[in-house]
Order: sequence, then C-alpha cells, then structure tokens
Amino acid sequence: MQRRGINRREFMQLGTGAVMAMGTVGFTPSVTQTPKRNPSKIVINKVDSNFERVPMIPYRFKGGVSRETWHSVVYMESESGISKVGLGKQGILWSDSQVFFNHSVNGGNALMYAMTERALQMLEGNSFRDPVKLQEELLPEIHAYGKKITNNPALKKTFALNALVPVDNAIWLLYAAENGIGQFDEMIPEAYKPGLSQRHDKVASIPSFSVGAKVEAIKQAAEEGYFIMKLKTGSAGTQKEMLEKDMAFLTEVHKAIGHLETPHTKDGKIPYYFDANERYDKKETLMRFLDHARKIGAFDQIAVIEEPFGERNEVYVGDMGVRVAADESAHTVEDTVARIEQGYTAIAVKAIAKTLTMTMRIAQAAYEKNIPCFCADLTAYPILVDWNKCVAARLNPFPEMDMGLQETNGHQYYKDWERQLSHHPRANASWIKDKNGVYVTDESFFRESGGIFEPSPHYVNMFKDKPEA
Repeated sequence: MQRRGINRREFMQLGTGAVMAMGTVGFTPSVTQTPKRNPSKIVINKVDSNFERVPMIPYRFKGGVSRETWHSVVYMESESGISKVGLGKQGILWSDSQVFFNHSVNGGNALMYAMTERALQMLEGNSFRDPVKLQEELLPEIHAYGKKITNNPALKKTFALNALVPVDNAIWLLYAAENGIGQFDEMIPEAYKPGLSQRHDKVASIPSFSVGAKVEAIKQAAEEGYFIMKLKTGSAGTQKEMLEKDMAFLTEVHKAIGHLETPHTKDGKIPYYFDANERYDKKETLMRFLDHARKIGAFDQIAVIEEPFGERNEVYVGDMGVRVAADESAHTVEDTVARIEQGYTAIAVKAIAKTLTMTMRIAQAAYEKNIPCFCADLTAYPILVDWNKCVAARLNPFPEMDMGLQETNGHQYYKDWERQLSHHPRANASWIKDKNGVYVTDESFFRESGGIFEPSPHYVNMFKDKPEA
C-alpha cells in the first residue's frame, strides 16, 4: 500500500494504524560517484522490520543482569527503487532500568521494538531531504508514544533513541545512496565535521567487566595488551553494601594490574575506567570511594568515572579531582550542555545506542566546549561495532592518550560471537579484530568506511520472499 505525500502536520499526527508494505527486497550496491550538492527528495515507499532474540552470557550492571537481547532490523525502500537495511541493538536495562525491572525480558524488548515499528509506520509514504531534521520530527513523537505504551510518564529519552537506531541507520544509508555518497566522511553534515575531523590510525579496544567480574580475567586482559578497561561498579545492595563491594573490587584490581605498564599512555600506567551506571545516590558516597582510591595509591590512575549519579541528580562534579563522564543522561545536545555545566568533563557517545544523528550533534557540542568524547558500547554486534568505530576514529584523542577510544564487549558477552562476525560483509578486513588491545584503522578502513555501506546477506535475507501485506 502506498500513501500520498503529506505535510508536516499530518506527518506528526499519523497514527499507529498505518499499514506497512512487505515487498520483495531488491538491493543496490553502494554508490561512489560525486555527491550531489543539493540533497535529493527521498520518498520512502516501503518499510518492514524483524528482530532476532540473542542469548548472552550474564552481564551485570545497574543492579540487574542482562541475559538476552533483541537485535532489531529494519528495511526501507525509496520510490526510486533503492533499498537499505538498518541494524539496531536493544538495551533495555541500560536505556531505562525502570522498564527493565517492571517487565519480563521479552516484555521490555517488545515495548522498544513497538517504538521502532511506530517510527517506520510514520515514515512510510513520506519524504525527507535531511536525516537530521527528520529525527527532530520523529523523536518527540516516538518518545511520547513510548511513555504511553510503557505507562511511564518519566520514560528516558534514551529509550526512544535506542529504538530509533535501526531506523536512523537505514535513513542514512538510503540518503547516502540517493545522493551519490559512498564514504562516511562525505556523509557527515558540514555543521558536524569539526567534531569528527580526526583520522586516527589506531583506536583503543576497551573490554568491559561486569559487576562481580573475576580479577583474574581483568589481569589476563591487561597481559594480552588491553590497556584501558571498563570496570563496572555500583554493586547490588544498599548504598553501604555497594560502596563496600566497590572499594574491595578497586583494591583487588589495583593489586593485580596497577603495576603493569603500557606504551599508550603518557605516564606508562594502566588507566582505570569505572562505570557506576547511576548507582550512587550521593556525591559523598562517591567521594568515599575516591578517598579509598587515594589511600591505596590508585587515584592517579583513574582516567574517568562514567555516569555515577542518576540523571535527575544535579550535583556539581567538577570539584572531585577526577574526570566524570556523562553517558545515558546525555540524551540530547541540550542534556549534554547541561551536564557540562555541572562539571562533567567527558562525554560517552554511542552511535549504536543513541543514533548516529544524535551522536554527531553531541560530539560537535562537546567539541565546541573542548570536552573530550569516547565511544561506549551497548554490547553491539560486529557490523554495529564498525558504525561506532567510524565515529571513534574521528574523535579528538582522549587526554593523556594518542588515539580514539572505543568500548567493545560483544566478544565477551555473546555466546555466538563468531557466528555474528560471519555476518559482517568485511569479516576478514584488517580493522575487524583488535591486535594487542588496539584496532588498526588504516587507510583501507577509512576508504571502505568500515564496511558499513555494504549489505550483509544475512540481514538482507530476513526480508526476502515475504508475502505482500
């Protein structure tokens, strides 16, 4: 079923009953001719969606545990016959823990997937020229819809952004193909190029260790060459119990790897990257953790503490003596600026969790205020890892280091990582696997944009031979 073109007001009023077309898929290769100066008007003719339920090795954070995730996949075809597939990874516990704890695993995932579906329904039969402006129209509607179906008026905007990732990716791929764009650099709007202007020949690969991780595994990773690791704190229990466990964990970690050396930092020491995922209720509690770090000689090796407080905690953090980073609380540019005014001195960006569109905007806002960014993960699968890597390789280097930073933990928490790796269209490329804790992002990586413009047969085939709706 095709819909006539409608105006913006009708677009925003479009209801949930829009009918989706599920046609046969006909994909076109990436276009590499000179980009058009004036973006084409792109009419979205057909949309479809699917998902995969993927088991995980238990990943503990935010006082909960993630054992399964959904990989959302969307199909989008333009009026000109070009079709693209967009990929997403749903992170219910990360994006809004209240939704996670109030529903079953499948219930929480189904709610986010319904928001992805709603976005597709809104887009079918409509047109756009600018992916950024398109998201400005979509996000408020999808967020409002999410509040309704989750029965949560305080639903975090990050939950809506997470739902929009596969849609946003498909939109950018379609936009690139329609406008003769075949490389990531060409796709970045001029307004956001300054914040993504680097071309690092290497990007640090950051593994993540969940709450309760064995220190032996952390030490082994350091000995394998990983020189910065995300260490989840914010242990389950009361605030007192959490603090005691976190301090004991820090002591064990520092004893195990504090003396090791690395060539990738100015002082030659292993930096510590802690992520409390909003578990600390008060600044005083975190200060006690930092006092303990001083006591055992670990304080100077703390590179960053990510998201220690809840997003509604407006306490100033610029006087704590450590770099504090915002992640899930920096939903939008406005939220990011507010966090910077609260003393946050780093921003974790996630093209694979908060959309490429919002990530480019946030990275530019941080760049203009001289605030460093790094790429955090959402246990992304291999193709999405390279969407993130395209960003990490272009961010300014993190202080005291000489490269971009990218957390990548899928190989630790997926039970079928190698199978997922086989779905990457450039699975054997030089930049796919890290070497001694570092991704080599050579000229071929930039020339091929990490392979993100190439279709993956596995995901393309999810939309073949389906009956007409």
